[in-house]
Amino acid sequence: MSKNTVAVIGTGVIGNGWIGRFLAQGLDVIAFDPAEGAEERTRNVVGQVWPALEKLGMAEGASQDRLTFVSTIEEAVQSAGFIQENVPEREDIKKDVLTSIDQYAKPEAIIGSSTSGIMATTLQEGLQHPGRVIVAHPFNPVYILPLVELVGGEATDATEMEKAKAFYQSIQMKPLVIKKEIEGHVADRLMEALWREALHLVNDDIVTTEEVDAAIIYGAGLRWAQMGPFLTFHLAGGDQGMRHMLEQFGPALKKPWTKLEAPELTEDLKEKVIDGCESHAGDVPIAELEDKRNEFLVKLLDLVEDYWPHSKI
Repeated sequence: MSKNTVAVIGTGVIGNGWIGRFLAQGLDVIAFDPAEGAEERTRNVVGQVWPALEKLGMAEGASQDRLTFVSTIEEAVQSAGFIQENVPEREDIKKDVLTSIDQYAKPEAIIGSSTSGIMATTLQEGLQHPGRVIVAHPFNPVYILPLVELVGGEATDATEMEKAKAFYQSIQMKPLVIKKEIEGHVADRLMEALWREALHLVNDDIVTTEEVDAAIIYGAGLRWAQMGPFLTFHLAGGDQGMRHMLEQFGPALKKPWTKLEAPELTEDLKEKVIDGCESHAGDVPIAELEDKRNEFLVKLLDLVEDYWPHSKI
């Protein structure tokens, strides 16, 4: 088994994102996906995002030629030191695939699932080596964004989680170890809360989709990229920080400003959101928007590191 060999099972958007990151970090990648044309799609995606990865900085030995596609899960995982599973977000499919991975992988290999909503304990059920299966939830685009949420299950011990954390740190990620299992994990819960409120604002004809985006881009988003919501509010309290902020603005939390529950996704709301996004994007193809996003994120990450170099994760 080689510590420099990783297996990627499932090569959709997230799986291909992992492959790009792994290759850029100088690892050998063995991939498996039964879908017709999967290899061609993956190699095209990696080629498209390689310039962004070069701007981020490549590890010694990084090469697109270190990617190998195989025809079975057994071939993919048997020599891998680490395995990243990215199959569709259905519990039955994931558990079936994880059973196969667990059967053929070396006992010491860690298996990270990219699931965004299924809990680790559920994924561990019925496996021969359940403790080595953890949630390792990344964010799109995986090849640029460094956050990965790590969540263990009932069978996970601290040693396995430390091994996983060290691996993700070695590929220039910011692993956030979540102490308690919850559905949806952490970052997705925060994004979903904002998404639900945004849908209400559009549904009630208060703003358009473009105006919601502008409110985040030119307001909260600029601050959150540096400090996040808690330190942003800490500064809002003046010299006394969060203590004064909670005393001054805490009572406003009782006001029913937010809806909390999502609005009913009616056909009318769907069309408002779809039409709004298509109008906002104009004639710019998705691929071009992705390139612009990637270029922006690479520059932004450099800025974040310059102003927040002492992050504890």
